Amino acid sequence: MKHTLLAILFTLTACASAEDPQPLSGSLTYGGKVVHSPYRPGTVVKNTFLGQFGYRVFETYVVQPDGTLKLTSQSTGPDFLWQ
Repeated sequence: MKHTLLAILFTLTACASAEDPQPLSGSLTYGGKVVHSPYRPGTVVKNTFLGQFGYRVFETYVVQPDGTLKLTSQSTGPDFLWQ
C-alpha cells in the first residue's frame, strides 16, 4: 500500500510539471506582453534574468509562425554559475 501511494504521488508530480512553463516577472512575455521577433519562425531565442531570491532564470522561447514568442522551457540556478 505504501508503494502504491508513492507511485501515485510521483505520477501526479510528473503530470503537474508537464504543463507549459509560466512567465515570471522578468520574462519577455510576462503580464501578457506580446513580443514580436524579427527572426524566422522556428528560431530558438534564449533569455536570462535574475529572479526571486537571487537565482538566475534561464528561459528558451521559440518564434511562432506569426512572429510571437512561445515560452518552451524555464529553469533556475544559482547566480554564481552564470559567467
